[in-house]
Amino acid sequence: MDVKHILVPGLGRRDVSAARTLREDTLLAAAAAVAAVVIALTTSGNGRHPDALGWAMLMAAHVPSAFRRRAPVRAFLGLVVCVAPYHALDYNHTAPMVVSMTALYTIAATGRPLRTLFLGAGVLGIMLGVKFGEGMTEGKEALRISGWIVAFLLVGVIVRVHRQYVASVVERAERAERTREEEARRRVAEERLRVARDLHDLLAHSITLVGVQTSVAAHVLHADPDRLDRAAVAKALDDIAETCRTARGELRATLEVLRAGPDDSRGPLPGLDGLPDLAEAARTAGATVDLSVENVEAPPAVGAAAYRIVQEALTNAVRHGGPGLTVRVGIRSRGDALHLRVADDGTPLPSSPSSSSSSSSPEPDRPAGFGLLGMRERARSVGGTLDAGPRAQGGFEVAAVLPTGVAQ
Repeated sequence: MDVKHILVPGLGRRDVSAARTLREDTLLAAAAAVAAVVIALTTSGNGRHPDALGWAMLMAAHVPSAFRRRAPVRAFLGLVVCVAPYHALDYNHTAPMVVSMTALYTIAATGRPLRTLFLGAGVLGIMLGVKFGEGMTEGKEALRISGWIVAFLLVGVIVRVHRQYVASVVERAERAERTREEEARRRVAEERLRVARDLHDLLAHSITLVGVQTSVAAHVLHADPDRLDRAAVAKALDDIAETCRTARGELRATLEVLRAGPDDSRGPLPGLDGLPDLAEAARTAGATVDLSVENVEAPPAVGAAAYRIVQEALTNAVRHGGPGLTVRVGIRSRGDALHLRVADDGTPLPSSPSSSSSSSSPEPDRPAGFGLLGMRERARSVGGTLDAGPRAQGGFEVAAVLPTGVAQ
C-alpha cells in the first residue's frame, strides 16, 4: 500500500489505476470504521451509546470514504447525509470524528481554496449555530471542536500547495531535460553539417588539384616523347604526392570529429594563416594567384569560414577557369567586418547569359553543384553575406562580408 499516495492525493505515482485507488481508499475507510467502533465502545459522556440505528448510520458514514479521491465533494456530501442525523439523535459525537476529519482534509487537499473556504465555513456555521442554540455549554464545546476542523482544513491546503510545488518542480525538470535533449540533437545536426561541408571543401579542392596536376604530367609525357622533360614530370608527380599528403592530413583531422566524444576538443580550426598554402596549391595547378591579406583580426569561426570560402573559390576557378588563369584574392577589414574577394579572369562557358549572383539559382557560367551553396552557408553561419557571379569583363567573382565584432 502506498501510504504517501493515500495521504497526499495526487502526489503518488501517475500510473496508479482507478482500481488500486479504490482499493486503497476502501482499506482506509475500513480502518476509520474500526477506529469509530473502538471510540464508540470506550468513550462516554459525549452523547449516548449507539443502538442498532446508530450503528447503522455510523457504519454507513464510512462507505462514501471509499470514493473520497475519485469524487471528493460527493463523498463528503454522502458523509454529511449519514452523520447529520447521527449527531441530531445525540449518539456518541466522538465516534465519527476520524472519518469526518479525513473527508474535510480530502476536500482541502484536492480542491481549490474557494471551495475549501465555502465548505469549511458551511460546516462550521451549521455546527456552531446548532450547538449555541442548545446552550452556551454546547456552544463552547463546538468551538473546541471547530479548532480541529480548521486545523485539518489547513493541513489539506498545505498539502495541496506542496503538491503543486512538487509538480511544478518536476515539470520544470522534465522541460529542462527536453530542452537539453533538443539542444544536443541540434548540436549533433550542426556538427554533421559542418563535417559534411568540410569534407566537401577538402575533397573537391584536393581532387581538383590532383586532376589538374595529373593532366600536366600527362601533357608532358605526350607532348614530345623523344625529348621527355623528366624534371617537369617529376615536379608534377611531387605536386600530386604533396597534395595527397595534405588532403590525407586534413581528412584525418576532420574525421576525428566523428570519433570524438561530445566533450572532446575539435582541434584548431583552419584560419587566415592557411591562405598562403591554398594559393601555393593553386599555383602548382597552373594558375597565377595574387594573394593580398591585410593585417586583419578575426574570431576563429570567421577565420575558418573565410578559409573555406577561399578554398572553394580557388577550386572552382582552377576547375572551370581554363588555361592561363589568373586569380586575385583580397582580404581586408573595414569597420567590424571582414571583406573577402576572389576574382578570376577565366573564360566562361559559351552562351552564358549574365545574371546577378544574389539569385537563388546556380550561376550560369559555373555548373550546378554544392560549392556555391556551401560558400553561402559558410557566410551565413557567421552572420555574413556572400555574392558570386560572372564579371562584366570576363571571369568569375566571389565577394563576401563576414562580421567580426572587432572594430578596426
